[in-house]
Amino acid sequence: MKSKPPFAVIILAADRELADPVAQYTAASCKALAPVSGREMVLRVLDALADAVETGDRFLVGPSAASVEQSEELSGLVSSGQVKWLAPQSTPSLSAFTVLQSLPEDTPVLVTTADHALLTAEMVDYFCREARTSGCDVLAGVARHELIAEAVPGTRRTVTKLKDGGYCGCNLFAFLTPESRKAADFWRQVEKERKKPLRIIKVMGWMTVLRYLLGQLTLVQALNGLSQRMDLRAGAVQMPFAEAAIDVDKVEDLLLVESILAERQKGGLEKALGET
Repeated sequence: MKSKPPFAVIILAADRELADPVAQYTAASCKALAPVSGREMVLRVLDALADAVETGDRFLVGPSAASVEQSEELSGLVSSGQVKWLAPQSTPSLSAFTVLQSLPEDTPVLVTTADHALLTAEMVDYFCREARTSGCDVLAGVARHELIAEAVPGTRRTVTKLKDGGYCGCNLFAFLTPESRKAADFWRQVEKERKKPLRIIKVMGWMTVLRYLLGQLTLVQALNGLSQRMDLRAGAVQMPFAEAAIDVDKVEDLLLVESILAERQKGGLEKALGET
């Protein structure tokens, strides 16, 4: 039986603002290099991707070449060819679109971000396996808000409230087919118009937006609407990991992530001691 090709991975690592609060708080040259529990954030993401079974080539888009050189380990990974570095484009969607266009159309692609400091190989493999068997062209990872609220009480995440519940994004996206490249172009359109609500509504479709505003839109209906607008099959992978929805956008996120990592380390140590 022919083995399935591994996912090429695009890691978006450029700062979205000139003075990123997390970079400033940690005195790092950029957010991707902010230390999280003693290890640069982007290295934590690269570690998880390297340990995953489903992934292959890793393409790091950003940070700047000067910032990469400031990290001995990261610059070593890039110079050795273990990680392929590319200069970031003007927006995250354009960065992802540019790399996607350079890859063979039959290569499955995973897109994630450098601020996904709690990412694990288990999360990556779960998402990729579910995506492969979905029958969809493009998918996004989501987690139910109730799962996150129960696991991490008090944390504030961006929630999309639908008729069948609240969902949080997990910064995991799969592009599985040649048709899926249309989604990257669609993302560019939405991002380009993000400060113009009426144009966003035109791109997304009036009926979809109206159902959402009236509280009548389910996740399946939202995905069906996107599928029609993009002329492909869009889907979602519901992640059973609350931590998959926690990234580091703010200083309070950084402190939360460090506390979770401390608990992970404590749990791992207790387990190791119990086995001796």
